[in-house]
Amino acid sequence: MRRSQVTTVSLLAALVLAACTNAKDVLEPSAITPPASSAQTLPATQGTASAATSPTTTSPAPAAAPAASPTPTQTAVLAKTRLQVAPIVGAPVEAAGPLTAELQTRARQRGLTLVGSTDQTATHVLKGYFSTMSEGKDTTVIYVWDVYDPSGNRLHRINGQQKAPSAGSGEGWPTVAPAIMQSIADQTIDQFAAWLGSGGAG
Repeated sequence: MRRSQVTTVSLLAALVLAACTNAKDVLEPSAITPPASSAQTLPATQGTASAATSPTTTSPAPAAAPAASPTPTQTAVLAKTRLQVAPIVGAPVEAAGPLTAELQTRARQRGLTLVGSTDQTATHVLKGYFSTMSEGKDTTVIYVWDVYDPSGNRLHRINGQQKAPSAGSGEGWPTVAPAIMQSIADQTIDQFAAWLGSGGAG
């Protein structure tokens, strides 16, 4: 019974995350209603009109594939981009650490510049919202990234989920291996770069 209630709460939290448009939606406790007596199922897709949903991947997480060579125009767009990553919402430090480190590594590989939270030259701000859902011995990490301009206007959304066998005991975040978070970081930067290269920066 406790597992069913935990799963239900996780599903409701995932639905709230997928529907959110800003940090207030995620952080507002009243946005999450008490679970019903029966578990709800997660919708097959969690996309919005402004972005594509990344596919669910099973672990062990494959090594990130090399990115396709960008055109000279795309390279110029990426080189001009200064990306600021806002504090991650929903993930503990143990999970956010590998995620943040890999975001930095992948951004460098793609020719993007990451800037600090106090840097006033940022061209884009990336805000991430995370939650987990446990089912048996598997844990699914659900994530939503919103891309904003410096004025706070949302430009794009990247979302998806990554499923993996538990790497530890218990449920939820303690069972998520660093490799899963690194894989999410790679996918996030690759999708962000692809969006920029397709004209999203305009």
